[in-house]
Amino acid sequence: MSAPNAEADLTLSELLERYATLRDTLLGLEAERDALAARIKAALAQGERAETDLYRAELKVSRRVEYPLDRFRDVFGDAAALEVATIDRRRAEALAQAGDLDAARLRELAVVKETSALVLVPKTR
Repeated sequence: MSAPNAEADLTLSELLERYATLRDTLLGLEAERDALAARIKAALAQGERAETDLYRAELKVSRRVEYPLDRFRDVFGDAAALEVATIDRRRAEALAQAGDLDAARLRELAVVKETSALVLVPKTR
């Protein structure tokens, strides 16, 4: 039923049924994939290795710098906190570069958050 011409002959209710089936299947597969990824990531983070004939699993770590609002406000005041709280890290760093904020104190406030993603590396490289 995956051929485009076969689907052209279906009624609207049959199309809806097929759509619902595909959606439910994809949601189930995505949930299973996410659960498997979480288990694999946890094992890799503990130093284990995983590979198949085609792939090797690796963790790719990303880091994101954030400034805790309460500490930022304590150091730089309400006006600066209000100005950067509605924007982002880049704005705070731009203010520091411009000399409006103390760059060293801003760096001291920085909190680096890490996230990891499961990456399948083809072994045929």
